[in-house]
Amino acid sequence: MKIEVTAFPRTKEGKGASRRLRATGRVPGVIYGAGKDAQSVEFDHKALLRHLKLEAFHSSILDLTLDGGKDRVLLRDFQMHPWKEQVQHVDFQRVDPKKKVHMAVPLHFMNADIAPGVKVGKGVVQHIINELEIQCLPDALPEFIEVDLKDLELGHSIHVADLTLPAGVEPLSKLKADNPSVVTVQVPKVVAVEEEVAAAPVTEITAQAPEAAAAAAAAAGGDKKEADKKPAEKKPAEKK
Repeated sequence: MKIEVTAFPRTKEGKGASRRLRATGRVPGVIYGAGKDAQSVEFDHKALLRHLKLEAFHSSILDLTLDGGKDRVLLRDFQMHPWKEQVQHVDFQRVDPKKKVHMAVPLHFMNADIAPGVKVGKGVVQHIINELEIQCLPDALPEFIEVDLKDLELGHSIHVADLTLPAGVEPLSKLKADNPSVVTVQVPKVVAVEEEVAAAPVTEITAQAPEAAAAAAAAAGGDKKEADKKPAEKKPAEKK
């Protein structure tokens, strides 16, 4: 997906100048890298905000036009207003076609509905990593990386080393060494608890409940008192 961005030269700098610039519907920014001096620029806010809502804008090589010239750049940083949908500042890095770039590329999870752990095991897919940090030459940079879940069993995971990456693309060295889990299928906790409860042995309780026992004890006590109140029966006199 080819994305073009238009930048305009910016002559005034500083907090006050940037604030006034934003009030006119422009966004201050900077372009740097590839052995050239950093250059202050500005962008149309509406166009930039529209681009920022595209996933590919964050992980693709972009064509940036400035004063009739073109640079290939990567989006490196942007700041948003704390509560408004307003871009405050944006940074782009020029890319050298002969030097590798480091990028965080989104992961697209495929075939989750037919994974054995979901379809047969009734498990739930849990995404542990949603983007992968990679390194590659600019021309090999993918917009996203697919993660196929069609063979994922219940209780199993897919690790970084299991991913199929495009030619020329590799994870960062730390990810290679650690090989963390990317996605797994597990039994939902609620279901697991319900199954444990259902499997628990049932003990039959024959004793009376505390309330019933107390009532029975009270009744027994009352009967004893009544018996104590009754006069003792006289025995018949013995004949002499």
